[in-house]
Amino acid sequence: MDKFFKIKERGSSYRKEIIGGFTTFFAMAYIIFVNPSMLQATGMDAVGVAVATCLSACLGTLLTALLGNVPFAQAPGMGLNAFFTYTVCFGMGFTWQQALTIVLISGILFLLISLSPLRSKVIASIPMSLKSAISAGIGLFVTLIALLNSGVVVLGSGVPDFGAITKGSCLLVMIGLIITIILMVCKVKGALFLGILATAAVGLIPTLLGSDFFGVFTTVDASGAEVAVYDITKIANISKVAFKFDFAGLFTSGTVILSFITAVVSFFICDMFDTIGTLIGTAGKAGMLDQNGNLPGGDRALIADAIATCAGSCMGTSTVTTFVESSAGISAGAKTGFSSLIVSALFGLSVLITPIFGILSLNAWFIYAITAPALIIVGVLMMGSAAKVKWDDLEEAIPCFLTIALMPFAYSISDGIGFGFISYTIIKVCRGKAKQVPILMYILSALFIAMYILSNL
Repeated sequence: MDKFFKIKERGSSYRKEIIGGFTTFFAMAYIIFVNPSMLQATGMDAVGVAVATCLSACLGTLLTALLGNVPFAQAPGMGLNAFFTYTVCFGMGFTWQQALTIVLISGILFLLISLSPLRSKVIASIPMSLKSAISAGIGLFVTLIALLNSGVVVLGSGVPDFGAITKGSCLLVMIGLIITIILMVCKVKGALFLGILATAAVGLIPTLLGSDFFGVFTTVDASGAEVAVYDITKIANISKVAFKFDFAGLFTSGTVILSFITAVVSFFICDMFDTIGTLIGTAGKAGMLDQNGNLPGGDRALIADAIATCAGSCMGTSTVTTFVESSAGISAGAKTGFSSLIVSALFGLSVLITPIFGILSLNAWFIYAITAPALIIVGVLMMGSAAKVKWDDLEEAIPCFLTIALMPFAYSISDGIGFGFISYTIIKVCRGKAKQVPILMYILSALFIAMYILSNL
């Protein structure tokens, strides 16, 4: 096992890898609850989607471990599931069966690109300054996810504001953040994972005394809507969503064909650059990149991601992608695919055992609350990459700033990368330095521009 994963060679240990795996799993386990609640709005069976979510995460993360030997985990992506539901189904008028077909086709396109020589050239073509910016932007994005999901920051009338931070689950986040900060500054080994466990313990103590002080078992959200807790032990429900493709319905008119192309291109670009951004940004901060700024095994991780997207659509879920929350496990010490193997096993067990670690018998709000402190600290750690940007050189500073700012503000890693690529290319051309821009940067910038134009037709 050590020889295959190169654990000692990379300066890691089984202990660090296991802790990293558990940390990543806890940080992203919310997707088991959130993905079904998102996709069921299209008419999909929630329990079937929950099973598909766990199985696709298990498969995708396993492939990442075995093919790439990198400490990243996969699952149906947040943002991509919203695009599936609200844009492709509600906006473009596709049924969920047709939307799954679109996801499959985009996954096949991603796989073809990943299997070609382009897979490594795409990563190598990204300038070092933008790679540093991607890392910093992801740090802010991870922090925003944690704050929004846990309710510490709420969008009242579209304007960000503090939630009820002195009570309920928000108070639990504040307590957990203090605990995690103390553990971090005291340089306690496994601080992030211990912070998650400590926060969970604090949240559960009142329930043992017959109280739900922190809202651990709250069944409604801030708007009064019921919070679903799924019994995903009903594995057979996956048959209600698995392999429910509808190819014929995609090509009924010219308008539908244009919408189909737009959806496929959007899914493909978002999936590919969410993955590339997460791999480069997180690995860069962890010192896992080589002298050329590339991640060893990163190209194979792209292949794993593409296969997982295809398989996930067959199982009955939206696009599977590499999770930015993997940064929590990497910050906890994970350096190899062995930690991903742990995450894969935990997602697999989640299908079979409802009370595993207690998380499936609780609601998603508790998962948000206990993992938010760790993700906020991860944001702190990743922001350090911004120091590598030459801020006194506007040719670098502007594209890097747009990359960093657009990730959290647009709630999209791929949009941050897109604006960074486009502005970098335009600035270099206008400055008479067109030859300094790699050919692939021109192609990628053009693809992003085409995607934005098509999505607004």
